[in-house]
Amino acid sequence: MPTNAPGHQQVPDQPGTPWDGAPHHDGRPAGPARRAGRRVLGIGIAGALVAGGAVTAVVVDADGRTGLATPANATNAGAQLNRQPAPDGPAPSVPITDPTDVPDLSSPPAISAQQARAGEYWLDEYGVRGAWDEATGEGVKIAVIDTGVDGGHPDLEGAVGTGTDVSGVGASDGQEGLGAEPPHGTMVASVAAGRGHGSPASGEPGGGTGVIGVAPGAEILPVSTWLGTDREGVRSTDQQIPDAVRWAVDNDADIINMSVGSPDQTWPESWDSAFEYAEENDVLVVAAAGNRGNGITQVGAPATIPSVLTVGGVDRNDQAGWESSSQGISIAVAAPSEDLVGAVPGGGYGEWAGTSAAAPIVSGTAALIMEKYPDLSAQEVAHRITASARDVGASGRDPLYGYGILDVEAAVTQDMAPMEGDGPLGSMAEWIQIHRRHDSTPTATPSASASALTSEVTAEALPPEPVAPLNSTGALPVFILAGFGVLVAGITGAAAWHIRWLLRGGKNSKGS
Repeated sequence: MPTNAPGHQQVPDQPGTPWDGAPHHDGRPAGPARRAGRRVLGIGIAGALVAGGAVTAVVVDADGRTGLATPANATNAGAQLNRQPAPDGPAPSVPITDPTDVPDLSSPPAISAQQARAGEYWLDEYGVRGAWDEATGEGVKIAVIDTGVDGGHPDLEGAVGTGTDVSGVGASDGQEGLGAEPPHGTMVASVAAGRGHGSPASGEPGGGTGVIGVAPGAEILPVSTWLGTDREGVRSTDQQIPDAVRWAVDNDADIINMSVGSPDQTWPESWDSAFEYAEENDVLVVAAAGNRGNGITQVGAPATIPSVLTVGGVDRNDQAGWESSSQGISIAVAAPSEDLVGAVPGGGYGEWAGTSAAAPIVSGTAALIMEKYPDLSAQEVAHRITASARDVGASGRDPLYGYGILDVEAAVTQDMAPMEGDGPLGSMAEWIQIHRRHDSTPTATPSASASALTSEVTAEALPPEPVAPLNSTGALPVFILAGFGVLVAGITGAAAWHIRWLLRGGKNSKGS
């Protein structure tokens, strides 16, 4: 059984606080009743919210043309990104630069579509191909909230549905690359639900070359955001994220995959109701744990939010990635986060690393489960993923691997006992009720059939009239003196009568 990576300490962090915001939308049915129209949402963004993964090399496109696609601050060949400290305070309001080192790209390696497919080691090592015998994600929608998704990429043709933009500066269909890492959203989408291209491979869904996702039968709903750099006209993160989540839920997403990270465990209150809305509508949220290479040593928001399935990362030796994963008690499962490939806009391919890529692998797994078991709730889907994971590191759940390393085939095919309790992810609605009491609404009025416990009081209760102390009138001394005088007079009279009785009666008694 693999052990923890050298130098890693399993020190749990503190749970974060959730996000609060606008009122709920329509009265959509919640729970398994929505399974016929479940949804999947994915986010992969750098900057203010740090992307879980970074492009390290982008190579030839499907036609053999060589090109580069690097983070916005590494546009010159051979440029190196300087490492910068993580910002103080909540990351959504403090833009930072992706600190992942970028190698010399003056002579990028040529990764062809065939090489990209060969580089997807997780298809065999994590049991994806074995799971395709049971499901491909058909009928499941994955809304990718990210930097935009290039639906024209050969590996994504036919996989991208109607999208939107919440940044205020992107294309209305969500397919324009935005922010600090424009290729990022396309890479996330390809790993979750790419279909490859070309002639079909024997016994596999989709085309036989290029990137094929874990759930090649699923549909992508792109939601473009601008996160990572400042630009005039861009809406605030506090607006973009909750609006993106609500749009995804309202447009029938089944799973929410968020390949973003923050160095802060808390989040804006404006996000609370959006994630509660996803929970109420039985939409599974999958979030990247973040990367130490981006300055995130512990899991930050949105991966600290209750009801979110948080994904950590491991290398090819099943060790927690030192650069490509953070740690925290909210991690539910670990998935591959190093030596990864993905599709980039324009038909090319890129190498990348980080939990940005690990999260869509888990989202794709959830889509396979949802197709095979359409009556399961979001928590029950998460239960299949966590209960079937291979336990590594400390026994049981730990802050590096969660419940263990993802096993896609087992999660889809394994017989397991029903979920006990409320599930492995916690409840956002319950968290809000406990921690946002200042926003609580008045209790509901009793029904008309309920009998009143007391009569209705209409008259206003008045305070009693004040009464002056007795001695304030001067009467107290008079009463005292008069009483004392009566007492003295009584004693004096009694004494005189007694003396006279003795002189008369007592004398007669002695004479007899």
